[in-house]
Amino acid sequence: MSHKDTSKGRSFLSHFSLKNSVAIAVLSATTWTGGVVFAHTASPHQPLVPFDQKTQVYKAYFPSEQVARQVVKSMNTFSSHYEQGYLIVPGDSQQLNKLIGLGFKLEAVTAKDSGLNLAPAAVMDEWADHIPGYSCYPTVEATFKEAKALAEEYPRLAEWIDIGDSWRKTQQRGGYDMMVLKLTRNNSLEDKPKLFINSAIHAREYATAPLALAFAKNLLTGYGSDADATWILDHHEVHLLLQANPDGRKQAEKGVLWRKNVNDLNSCYNPLKQGIDLNRNFTFGWGSTTDGSSGDICSQVYRGEAPGSEPEVQALQNYVRSLYPDRRGPERNDPAPLDTSGIHLDIHSHGRLILWPWGTKGDPAPNHLQLQTLGRKFAYFNSYSPERSLGLYETDGTSDGISYGELGVAAFTFELGTEFFESCHYFEQKIVPDNMQALRYAAKVVRAPYQLPAGPEVYSVTISNQDPVPAGTWLTLSAIADDSRFSHRNGAEPVQTITAAEYYLDIPPWQEGAERHPMQSVSGDFNLEQQAIKGIVDTRNLSSGKHMAYIRAMDSEGRWGPVTAVFFSIQ
Repeated sequence: MSHKDTSKGRSFLSHFSLKNSVAIAVLSATTWTGGVVFAHTASPHQPLVPFDQKTQVYKAYFPSEQVARQVVKSMNTFSSHYEQGYLIVPGDSQQLNKLIGLGFKLEAVTAKDSGLNLAPAAVMDEWADHIPGYSCYPTVEATFKEAKALAEEYPRLAEWIDIGDSWRKTQQRGGYDMMVLKLTRNNSLEDKPKLFINSAIHAREYATAPLALAFAKNLLTGYGSDADATWILDHHEVHLLLQANPDGRKQAEKGVLWRKNVNDLNSCYNPLKQGIDLNRNFTFGWGSTTDGSSGDICSQVYRGEAPGSEPEVQALQNYVRSLYPDRRGPERNDPAPLDTSGIHLDIHSHGRLILWPWGTKGDPAPNHLQLQTLGRKFAYFNSYSPERSLGLYETDGTSDGISYGELGVAAFTFELGTEFFESCHYFEQKIVPDNMQALRYAAKVVRAPYQLPAGPEVYSVTISNQDPVPAGTWLTLSAIADDSRFSHRNGAEPVQTITAAEYYLDIPPWQEGAERHPMQSVSGDFNLEQQAIKGIVDTRNLSSGKHMAYIRAMDSEGRWGPVTAVFFSIQ
């Protein structure tokens, strides 16, 4: 049955049943895999092929953007179009009925008419360097080749590390090494704060690994010319697990919306539904909720037979444990100490969301306020919606369990963009520039992520003469100190006035031997949330060569923010 929305001239489904002729038509052309639609050939032994332009999907017009975001967090959706008022969803009858119950109106359309980006039904060239139809997305092999080349080009700054094997490799059926690109300058500093990023754990999310690779290139190419990139790599570490599910990614590169790994030992009757959802297989909280994952071997959120059963998850968990000490107690409500260092980012798509623990019901995470502050800061840069991971349903066995749940490390999920097969235009024009600032900020505050984001941010840093000057020249540092740069979606972050600012030459404030130099307000008084600041640099005792000034500011609550740096040179 249906009813008409005459204002839009569309026919919407008000009830959905497998007896409905529309559903029967969809069944004849597609297979439902836990809400994900795949076109398939007659024999299960033939190659997988992507769904084509005639595949039927649904435009789901939502009652509010808030409800839409909850659905994106909790259900299978192909794409999210908040500005246009709808989501694109597959033809899963159970899910469609749930959407109707939430107030959605459903319109059946073909994939072509929905506007979805579809991968061409092309045979993958074994030596292809990008996914067919998507020149901006390197294949697994090309990703590894580029990352290895970066380590070879920047041997003092990058290392290419084997941390384990994919499922296929453990079965002697091909597969891949699980590889991490580690970025930091080889110097004498010990116990550097560590930012860990994993991407593409859900194979079909095309934009995730290329963004992480672009971040690596941004830092490495900026070293020596970009002051912030330089001090980040001098004093911090960045670890990038670019392809967290390489076997599954190879399936997705064929244009198939493949989510899980490719473990086919679970006897699922349909080869399109094989595998384990790696982001439901982590040890902490595994299988701990009713709806957070599934014991159905064919479900898209199948958690596996045991916690941490999959080699990809084992490699990731073991590596994270090698990076961070355990700073959190054994109970759910035990907070990590506020001076805990380290950040873990799990990069996904889609939905334009910044998420943090917990994804289960009950009290918020014991570090919820600090996670919320940093989440709102990330969302300021990329204009995403910052919110707790819990949606309409719970999630369990997820990647933040190892980092935050077990160790107390600040953990976030980035849900990039608008769909799984994001267009290269949107990736290059929106995802990369919007998220590069957020990733940079994570690398800056990783020393104290539960403290620094609450303090003022310093930006627009300039120095009066960037050309080499004779020793003894007086230089002027100028900058903006701002305590208000937070997203205001889902609530407002408390902000304070700026009360102090200072700079340090060559040695940052956390390091022994650092010397503080006070800065002044351009207006004469520190009494604003956003304050122009300046400082005079005496170069009389500086040696010839390049120098760095680190600038930071403090708010009226006594909280210092992260440093921002600038280069200058002495003849």
